[in-house]
Amino acid sequence: MRFGALNLIWLILLLPLLILFFRWAIKRRIKSEELFADHPLWNRLRIGVSESKKKFRPILLVTVAALLIFSLLQPRWGYHWEDVKRRGIDLIVAVDTSRSMLADDVKPNRLGRAQRELEDLVRLLKGDRVGLIAFSGSSFVLCPLTLDYGAFRMFIHDLSVTTIPRGGTDISGAILKGVEAFGDGTGEHKALLIISDGENLEGDYQAAAAEAKKRGIKIFTIGIGNPEGTPITISVPGGNSYLKDREGNIVVSKLDESVLQEIAVSTGGAYHRATASGMELDRIYTDRIAKMDKKELESTRRKVYEHRYQWPLLLALILLFLESIMGDKKGLGIRRRFKKNEHRTPNQPSLKLRRAQRSTSNSLSAIAPKERRRIERKAPTGR
Repeated sequence: MRFGALNLIWLILLLPLLILFFRWAIKRRIKSEELFADHPLWNRLRIGVSESKKKFRPILLVTVAALLIFSLLQPRWGYHWEDVKRRGIDLIVAVDTSRSMLADDVKPNRLGRAQRELEDLVRLLKGDRVGLIAFSGSSFVLCPLTLDYGAFRMFIHDLSVTTIPRGGTDISGAILKGVEAFGDGTGEHKALLIISDGENLEGDYQAAAAEAKKRGIKIFTIGIGNPEGTPITISVPGGNSYLKDREGNIVVSKLDESVLQEIAVSTGGAYHRATASGMELDRIYTDRIAKMDKKELESTRRKVYEHRYQWPLLLALILLFLESIMGDKKGLGIRRRFKKNEHRTPNQPSLKLRRAQRSTSNSLSAIAPKERRRIERKAPTGR
């Protein structure tokens, strides 16, 4: 047996509290009865009242509460096999890990902001395969296309400027590595997302973009950084410092948007510039990538357990209905409620009217002897 809502298991703690409440209520009722009348008189007033029903009612209500809690836990037993077909797109993210990504014109730095935004992107993925490429002077597939989003997150956390030892920004190599990672075949279900500052580009990016377009791959680029330039902060023994060239000058990294825009437009994708508020990855994915043609990524069979919450719920409702018609008098309450008029003839008065007549007759018969005794006491004795 399995349960679909074990987060509600704490509701079981309400059962002991309910039992304690009924014990307190019973004791209070008994005490109130003792204050109302003495024991012999109270026994005469309770003629026809079933004590067993009074004791059974709390047990019945506690059972109903237990069944309702059991139903809320969504019990499941028994199963059937179900064919599951996943449809989605293939998305590969290529992240620039060159040293220029350490510039802090966006906080905490360019690479750190890219990692945070990719974390948010993963939450939007629903059935899409995703992969990760790190590139600088060369490219490397850190995570091949997968549906394991947890593994993808782990590789995102491992990104650093030391992931690729060779310096530079070979964006054409990243595009070709992405084409290779997608595998053979063409289709409109493949998207390559490149996050870079677009600086110090190497290789023939136009030829690489043409090859991607030939394979049906749309490239979306995000430029991250400040076009005016920002010094690159690096860690050194004793603190932080700015990166300097061989001549001792501080290296200033600038965002170069022109190449990134050309790559995106030539493949039918789009270019976006990251701002201080974010990279807008959610909008890019929702408005453009998620609307691309999807393909069947895999087909599997899974074991689906049957929901059985309706059985304890039905039993709880039946017991609650019985409790409502049970009553406190001796005998079957159902028979009293539904068969009290079964022997009535068409000309016979109703049961309520007969009871009223009988009560009036008894009252008159009780008054008549008292009146005779009063008259006898007032009459002369004859002495």
